[in-house]
Amino acid sequence: MKIDPRRSEAFLAAIDGGSLEAAANQLSITPSAVSQRISALEHDLGTPLLIRTRPCRPTAPGMRLLQFLRRRALLEAEFLAEMENDDVPVRVTLAVNNDTLATWLLPVLAPVLASEGLLVEFVLDDQWHTFTLLEQGRALACISGEPEPMRGCTVTPLGRMRYRLVASTAFAQRWFPDGFTREAAKKAPVVVFDRKDSLQAAFLLEHFDLPAGAYPFHYVPASDPFADAIRLGLGYGMLPLEQCADMLASGLLADLTPDLHLDVPLYWHAWRIQPPRLERMGAALVKGARAVLLPFE
Repeated sequence: MKIDPRRSEAFLAAIDGGSLEAAANQLSITPSAVSQRISALEHDLGTPLLIRTRPCRPTAPGMRLLQFLRRRALLEAEFLAEMENDDVPVRVTLAVNNDTLATWLLPVLAPVLASEGLLVEFVLDDQWHTFTLLEQGRALACISGEPEPMRGCTVTPLGRMRYRLVASTAFAQRWFPDGFTREAAKKAPVVVFDRKDSLQAAFLLEHFDLPAGAYPFHYVPASDPFADAIRLGLGYGMLPLEQCADMLASGLLADLTPDLHLDVPLYWHAWRIQPPRLERMGAALVKGARAVLLPFE
C-alpha cells in the first residue's frame, strides 16, 4: 500500500491550517474535497486520522502519520537539494522553551543555520511540554526537560539552566524588609509565565511549604516582558541566570533567596535518521549549549 500524495497533502494542510476551510484555501479546492481526501486516506490506512474540531487535531495514529510526513518532506528536500547541487534552504521546525530562546539558543544556532542554509520555525512551549510537540509530529526535534527518548529518537544531555528568585530592589525592600519569609510570601505578588509554568510553585512549595494559590500572582506569558515585569516591581519570580546576572550585579535586581536556586535540566531530542544538515545543526547546538549551560552533576 502507498500513501496517496494528494490525500496526505490534504491531511497536512488541515493540521497546519487548523480547519478544513483553511486547508481548502491553501490547496485551492473546496472544503468538501479536503474532507473527502482525508476520509479516503483514513480508509486507506484503516484508522481515523483527524479529529474535526477547531482547530483540527490528529488522532494517535494521525500523530504517527504526521511524524512520518514531516520527516519524509525534510529528507526529500535535502535529497533534491543535493542532487541538484543547489543551495535551496531547507525548513526545520524546532520545539523549544521560551527562556532558552530568549537567552542562549539564537547565538548558538545563528552561525550553523546560516552556513547550512536552514530555515527554522520555532514552536514555543514549557520545557516539560516541548516533548509532546515532538510526539505529535509538530516538530522535528526539541529541547526538553524529559530525559528519556521517544521511540526512534535519540536524547543528548545539554546542561542545566539555573534560576534565581529575584525582585527589584524597591520591591524587595517593600515586601521583604526582614528577608524572604513564608508569611511575607503569602502577601507579595508573584510573576508567573503562564498556566503551564510550575517553576515558582515548585520552588515555593519545596522550600517554604507554600502551595500554589496561597499567594497572589500575575500572568506574563513572554520572556522579555516577564523579566521587565519583575524589573519594574510588578512582582517577584524565577529568572534564568543568563537573563538576570547583569541586573543582579548592578543592583537593579535583588536575589531574594541567595542560598537557594532551582536548576532545570535540558536535553536535545532528535530522530536517529535525519538529513546531514540537521545532524550538523544538532551537533553545533549540543556543543554550544554545553559551553553556556551548567554541566550535569
